[in-house]
Amino acid sequence: MNRTLTLVLALVAVGAALAAGYWAGSRQPATRGETVASAGAQGAAPGESAGKNERKVLYYRNPMGLPDTSPEPKKDSMGMDYIAVYADDEPDGSGVVKVSPARVQTLGVKTARAEERTLDSALRTVGRVEVDERRIHDVAPRFEGWIERLQVSATGDPVSKGQPLFSVYSPELVSAQKELRIAEGLEESAGNADPAARDGARRLAQAARERLRNWKVAGAAGAQNALVTFSSPATGVVLEKKAVEGMRFMAGAVIYRIADLSTVWVIADVYERDLAQVRPGDAARVIIDAFPGHLFEARVTYLYPTLNTATRTTPVRLELKNHDGMLRPGMFAHVEIATAGKAARLTVPPSAVIDTGDRQVVLLVLGEGRYKPQAVKIGLRGRDAVEILAGIQVGDEVVTAANFLIDAESNLKAALSTFTAPTAATTEKAAAKRYQAQGSIDSLDIASNTASVTHEPIPALQWPAMTMEFGLASPAVAKGIPPGAPIRFEFEDRGDGEFVITRIEKAAARHEGH
Repeated sequence: MNRTLTLVLALVAVGAALAAGYWAGSRQPATRGETVASAGAQGAAPGESAGKNERKVLYYRNPMGLPDTSPEPKKDSMGMDYIAVYADDEPDGSGVVKVSPARVQTLGVKTARAEERTLDSALRTVGRVEVDERRIHDVAPRFEGWIERLQVSATGDPVSKGQPLFSVYSPELVSAQKELRIAEGLEESAGNADPAARDGARRLAQAARERLRNWKVAGAAGAQNALVTFSSPATGVVLEKKAVEGMRFMAGAVIYRIADLSTVWVIADVYERDLAQVRPGDAARVIIDAFPGHLFEARVTYLYPTLNTATRTTPVRLELKNHDGMLRPGMFAHVEIATAGKAARLTVPPSAVIDTGDRQVVLLVLGEGRYKPQAVKIGLRGRDAVEILAGIQVGDEVVTAANFLIDAESNLKAALSTFTAPTAATTEKAAAKRYQAQGSIDSLDIASNTASVTHEPIPALQWPAMTMEFGLASPAVAKGIPPGAPIRFEFEDRGDGEFVITRIEKAAARHEGH
């Protein structure tokens, strides 16, 4: 029995020794690890403190740009963290924004310098090709007769100056020709006759010649043929032809209308507000839908003195050459009138200007990652540049890409400059408007989101116990609370006598005598 007890004690002692050794071995590394970690923490503390000394947090602003700030970190209603505002980037009201080099590269910010250059500005409008009115010729006999023969018989036929068009027979013309021949014969035979007779014959012949000259057929005076042929007065094309063989015509009737299309007009409609930019002599370019790859050079020759009250436009006449005959009257035309001239103007790229309709700004590069919105007054707009009349100077560097994002950040900072960081007094005042009480719900009105509550005295408001109506922050606040059940609730004083319960929890029932 003693030997058994001794053996048991020995085994216990060995087990205790092994356990002690295991505990010592496993404890020592952990202690060393903790020591290393503590040392690391102690080494990091100065760096962390130095980092905090470098940038001091003033307050935290709403991430959605709302005018709401907080003295300490918090989340908004959507769970987004408020953004820290540091002392070195506090908004100063000027809208200057600072962007880190890494973010500049991420946004793809590009810049350009304002420079003086000739602006390729054009006033764009539409028009139509029309015949040059000064190159239209009407063929209209000044006597009546019949058309005997047509040499040009179709509208649109090209004709040359002097080319025969048609032949006519006219009794009046034949009579005038015979009178002229008789008068000329009398004049020749009366050489030695009475001077009065000779003078009468001369005057008769002169009257006949004058009549034929006024009829534009003076060359047919000595013709033996009774037919008179009319020729084209100009080189061009036949716009109108009313002649038919055998047709009778009256004096003054237009038989042919011929137009010279080597030069045509383009009548463009310019809006009333743009008239001040257009001057006679301005160069222009015309693009015809039928020839989209071809540019026709033109020049402004006339601004009409009338205004179309329905469209508020004024016709502007342009002249251009049409030697190859590509342009046809009636064609639709796109017109670009050069309005900038050859004077050098201060310009920036079009993408540098942020135009919201009521303001135009550019983002000035201030250096060291800082950008400032600068209001400008713009003038003419060109294809690849915009004229700046005021706001910046030659050599100023402006942002041409990602400027909308920087401008939005700048506007946000300028807006935040009108708000100040919340003070401790403000925080305490806001906290003082929340109260807690105990009581029970008498009734709920889900439609109006209100509850009738009987509450105990509230010393903070110096209220006695009473029954009154509270608003509910949401219907879920009173969910699961039966009427009459004891509750503890929290409510807010939102001003103007509005008290709203924000939280309700069940309370243990009180028993009298205990």
